[in-house]
Amino acid sequence: MSNADHARVPTIDRHDGPGASPAIVPATHRSAGGSTSARTFRQGEFDVTVFSDGHMIVPAAFIAQDAPADQREEVIERSGAPSPNVLPAANVPVLRRGTELILFDLGDGGRFQPTEGKLLGALRDERIDPREVTQVVLTHAHPDHLWGLRNVAGELNFPNADYVIGQTEWDFWTAPDVASRLPEAFRGVVPQTQSDLAAIAHRVRLLKDGDEVAAGISAVATPGHTPGHLSFAVAGGDGLFITADALTHELISVEHPAWQNGFDYQSDVAIATRQRLLDRLTHDRMAVLAFHFPFPGLGRIERAGSGYRYTAAR
Repeated sequence: MSNADHARVPTIDRHDGPGASPAIVPATHRSAGGSTSARTFRQGEFDVTVFSDGHMIVPAAFIAQDAPADQREEVIERSGAPSPNVLPAANVPVLRRGTELILFDLGDGGRFQPTEGKLLGALRDERIDPREVTQVVLTHAHPDHLWGLRNVAGELNFPNADYVIGQTEWDFWTAPDVASRLPEAFRGVVPQTQSDLAAIAHRVRLLKDGDEVAAGISAVATPGHTPGHLSFAVAGGDGLFITADALTHELISVEHPAWQNGFDYQSDVAIATRQRLLDRLTHDRMAVLAFHFPFPGLGRIERAGSGYRYTAAR
């Protein structure tokens, strides 16, 4: 659940061959908010378009709680964000294959931070009718990923879609006592979150680790940020790994995965997940598409000495 000067924003060249990969360039001194233009590329059988819901504004000290102050400030400077904040982007991918139109997360609908809520406008700009969306895949139920579900009248923004979310995530947020399990500062999100989930209860499919969303898209358990946080592996070439908040910042999460993020529900579990995920992405050479990395959030994780670095797609 996690946020610049407008440095050069990377573009993604379209590649038409099955499994072709975008070119990759190092990601430093790059705007996290970035352009709101859509970016499209080919992944296996899918045309993937990434849309922006805007960006967040978050104190860096909150998502890097135990970081030495000088290292945290160095990270802020390299990211191009205005100290003391970072500006995580909100990148929403849409995968199209034939009549399938699959949306990953919903943004916050302008209900969580005023710098977000741009998704529906971005879709309109690309002439995508929300009624055409066939599936909405929810990585987890934090406001910046869920609260774009409905309009101000309470109607579903994607009225013809089926919805999928992890079983563990659903059970956690729909539990009557969930507020008592959260830190006091987070309890205020519960009424809206439970109301939104209730609105799709009649059309939701619950996933577990390894289940398919659709042919070629499999759920991967990446817990810790929330109990049932899921990421998704998309087939084709070396593969594409779509994640939301298993990795929340292109420098902090990748270069300093052991720093504690105040948005993580179970910090020790989230840290272990980050470390396993970074190792997997480097070993398997999968591209990563991360919700909160600089728009459009596409690139690769590479080894850098004893650690890792993120390299963005061009």
